[in-house]
Amino acid sequence: MSNLSKFYQYYLKAKSNRWYWLFSVFCRVSLAYAFIVAGGVKIAGERFASGLSVLHPMGAYLEALHHTGYYYTFIGYAQIIAAVLLLIPRTVVLGAMIYFPIILNICILSIAVRFEGSFVTSPLMVLANLFLLVWHYDKVRFILPFKNHPEVPIVKKPKKYSNRFPFVFVLGVLATVLLTLTVFLYGFKAMPRNSILDCQSQFVNTEYETKGFTFCECIHMEGRSLDECLEEFENER
Repeated sequence: MSNLSKFYQYYLKAKSNRWYWLFSVFCRVSLAYAFIVAGGVKIAGERFASGLSVLHPMGAYLEALHHTGYYYTFIGYAQIIAAVLLLIPRTVVLGAMIYFPIILNICILSIAVRFEGSFVTSPLMVLANLFLLVWHYDKVRFILPFKNHPEVPIVKKPKKYSNRFPFVFVLGVLATVLLTLTVFLYGFKAMPRNSILDCQSQFVNTEYETKGFTFCECIHMEGRSLDECLEEFENER
């Protein structure tokens, strides 16, 4: 039996399980809420994370983005449209496909500048979006570059869901969340944080206190690039 066939057997069981379905609803609603809030700020013409200094790497990016005029507003409308499509059962797949490149871009940006505001949440949102795409594999499969697809129709909503609790799946979700939190919260020696005081607090009473404070001043007072400040942090003895 091919791996794809094994996956599809598991997929059919999952689609008939109430707990998997509830998790898919949770992903849809939470992702939609996040983009409705973020998109609303852009449509209103306000700068996202307005309290973040323009000297901060993410603050500088958001300030420049805010001044792009209708492009900034366009991003807001795209987020709102993706969110609304996610909430409508018949358009979930389209919403998830529009949502994915936007949130993936936000995730990579957040990691690149180590932005605390979405450093952890954006990777989890990417994973939630991927889950929705997999949840609708029976529709998405036709655009995937696989030679052989199971010859089965679109999976319809079952008349009665199975209530068997998927312990392995839930443990996997919890482990993924904990692993993501651990990696992104404790996987880096230096984080810009959102203010110089927050930045300095991570170095207090550590072996990196002196050069850590210099790193924070490099970011929040001198406004130099993150790469430049990190290079000095790594090289300073």
